[in-house]
Amino acid sequence: MIQEFAEYFPIWNQMTAEQRNRIAQVIDFKAVKKGTVIHDGSPDCLGMLLVHSGQLRAYLLNEEGREITICRFFEMDICLFTAACVMPNMQFDIFIEAEKDTEMWIIPACLYKNLMDESLVLANYAHDLITNHFSELMWLMEQIMWKSFDKRLAKFLLEESVLEESDSLKITHEKIANHMGTAREVVTRMLRYFQSEGMIRLTRGTVDIKDRKRLTALSNG
Repeated sequence: MIQEFAEYFPIWNQMTAEQRNRIAQVIDFKAVKKGTVIHDGSPDCLGMLLVHSGQLRAYLLNEEGREITICRFFEMDICLFTAACVMPNMQFDIFIEAEKDTEMWIIPACLYKNLMDESLVLANYAHDLITNHFSELMWLMEQIMWKSFDKRLAKFLLEESVLEESDSLKITHEKIANHMGTAREVVTRMLRYFQSEGMIRLTRGTVDIKDRKRLTALSNG
């Protein structure tokens, strides 16, 4: 399994043999079911996650219990939000859940921190990852602040269609609301408007895309 990890971890060959051996001795391979909360926003530090297969979602949760997705992780993606103790400047709590059955490797936080302190290669790589995550978060904030909800929802449905490789999306209004940081009633009203305009068709637990061209035009403003 460590050989496969080496193929997934992009800077493996840039680390020393001793560092690679330490990783091989303690790395954990874990499988979780869809819906499992891997990290609950607490200060507890799990470590670095590397996705082998499946799909993870990182989200924020406000005091009223409303969620908003900030990013997702797919095969070969690395998640550092579960290693917050290594990044003391991170001041907000992030939750991580499995959106699909997921397999992943975990480098424990204590080892990851030690490697960060001694390996400039790993430190620079981690910095680049966090910078990319921060850019995604800023992009999300810009979308919320400056883009109308109908355009955001149209874009979300199109992105989901690409991820699921289908125009028939098995997703509830509540789940869409959790992704987008709004109330379920707001999502329902807009979906019904989309349906009245012939862009989608709604059935229980399913959103069928009927007019991709119009949704695309709407999402592009």
